[in-house]
This record gives sequence, structure tokens and C-alpha cells, in this order.
Amino acid sequence: MLNDKTILITGGTGSFGKKFLEMIFEQYHPKKVIIYSRDEYKQSVMQTQYQNRIDMSKVRFFIGDVRDKERLYRAFEGVDYVIHAAAMKQVPTCEYNPMEAVKTNIHGAQNVIDAALDKGVKKVVALSTDKAVNPINLYGGTKLVSDKLFIAANAYSGDQGTVFSVVRYGNVAGSRGSVIPIWQNILDTGSNKLGVTDMRMSRFWITLRQGVELVFKALEESKGGETYISKIPSFYIKDLAEAMSLNSLGKSAEIYDMGIREGEKLHEVMVTSDDSRLAYEYDKHYIIYPDYKWKNKDDILEGGHKVSAGFEYNSGTNAEWLTVEQLQAALKEM
Repeated sequence: MLNDKTILITGGTGSFGKKFLEMIFEQYHPKKVIIYSRDEYKQSVMQTQYQNRIDMSKVRFFIGDVRDKERLYRAFEGVDYVIHAAAMKQVPTCEYNPMEAVKTNIHGAQNVIDAALDKGVKKVVALSTDKAVNPINLYGGTKLVSDKLFIAANAYSGDQGTVFSVVRYGNVAGSRGSVIPIWQNILDTGSNKLGVTDMRMSRFWITLRQGVELVFKALEESKGGETYISKIPSFYIKDLAEAMSLNSLGKSAEIYDMGIREGEKLHEVMVTSDDSRLAYEYDKHYIIYPDYKWKNKDDILEGGHKVSAGFEYNSGTNAEWLTVEQLQAALKEM
């Protein structure tokens, strides 16, 4: 699928972009991979990091911002596939700088859509977040709008035009800005105290590799408007703190309750009960199909079955859970 193709990743210097770059050269022989981002220092670091690991003659680093439509048009010239990973993601930053989040997450999404349509890109996969589901913070609100824009964009591309789909997952284990590197830094100082915002809090466990594999699946089989969600285990945040302390200190840390933060949820929800009428379950993932009159109802992919009415995919009520011991093993693998 991606052999001899040109692929562009917006926000490509982030955790996802790095893992995507590794895996695309593991599994395919792309013609060219373009890393599109606005930070020249991160691009320089990334070039050094991968210069002896992959064929860098097939990698291009393109300075640009998704807010800049003209720059996107230049970057999208000759591109076959786009993965849109660029976003303002930090909840407190978005709350304090709301219009900046709107400019990047909403206006930037529309710029990507316009550039893809006008430059003849074959497929676009946009990365979403659990926070876009029943959003209670600005980050989630802007990503909900972004998701809607990408799904609706299929109405403008025609039968042979650009195909747009969405991949949704929560915080990726070990990614930049997630709790694992934050706690690891605390433990590395010799501290035996870790703060948890709420002892009841649960999350889904997904690795960067699983996230990239889901994007590959969307690139391969999407027909337009699908939202892909991986079937993955849940864990309690307090159990993760326990597992990390046992791995690093050889004993349990003092885990204390900090209190839930503004805009934070107790549990992650990936499929709401309202979405259940549009959701299908497959072996390793769910797909929520779009509910538009223009959408061909025959585009339901084979191999799945419709979920029951009122079904909700929630980290707090998930059937599969990781124990402290399993979390220890997963952390060691990372």
C-alpha cells in the first residue's frame, strides 16, 4: 500500500511521528516521507536520532505550521497520503490560550483538508483523542470540531477524490507529556512519593506501536468518514504508579491523592452510547461509521458486527484490565 508512495506527517517530530517513521521503514518501502512541523530544533534532533537507523535519503524535513495554508499547499505537492498529528494537546495550555488552540486544532484542520482536496492527496488520516468524546475542556472541544471537519470533508471529495478518516485513542503510554515520563523523572531523583489525581481514575493502555498500526489499517481500508478505535485493556492510574515504583525503587512508593484537575475525567470514553447505533465491532478494533445522507451504506467493511444498542466503550467498565504485575512487564518492554 505505502510502497513507492509519498507520505507526509504533520506534527511529525512528536512521539507518534517518530514511531511512525520507524515502522513505515520496517514494513514498507516508501518513495519519500515528509516530516512537516514548525520546530527546527526538534527536526534537527530527529535527523540525528535516525541517521543510522533508517534510509534518511528518503526523508524530508519541511518547516511549516498547519495554520499557514500556503505553506501546506507547497508541502502537499505530489503527496499520496497524509497523517495529521499536529495539534495543541496540553489541556491547561489550551484553557489559558483558547484562540491559539482554535487556530491550530480547528483552523489548521480545515487548512489540511483544503490542501489535501486541492492537491489530490489520496487519503488523510487525522489523529483524534478520547477528550473529543463528550468534551469537558477546550482541547476536547476543538478536537471534536476537527473530527467533524475531517469526516464531513468526504462530502466534498467526490467518488474518486481524497478519502478522509479518523483514528481515536487516549494518552499513549510513554509519549511526551504523558504521566509515565513525568513520574519516571520524579522516581529518578530518588523520591518515593507519586501524586495521583484520583484513586478511582482509569485509562486505556495503548502503545505507540499499536497507535501506528491502527493508522496503517485506516490508510489501507478506509472508504471515507470512519472513526477507528482500538480494542485495548484498561488500568487504574494508582496501579500504574505502583508498578513504576516497584520497577524503579524495588518497593512501593507513597501514593497520595492530589485531587482531580480542571478538565480531567475519571474515565476515558471512546465510544458513547449515542454512537452505538453507528458502531461496529471487529476482531481488534471498533469503527464508528458516519451518519450522513451522502454516505454510501454499502461502505460498511466486512468482518464486523453491529454493537448492541446503548453500548459504551469506557475504560471504567472495560472487560479487560491490566494488573500491577502486567503493568510492570509492559513498562519493562517499553
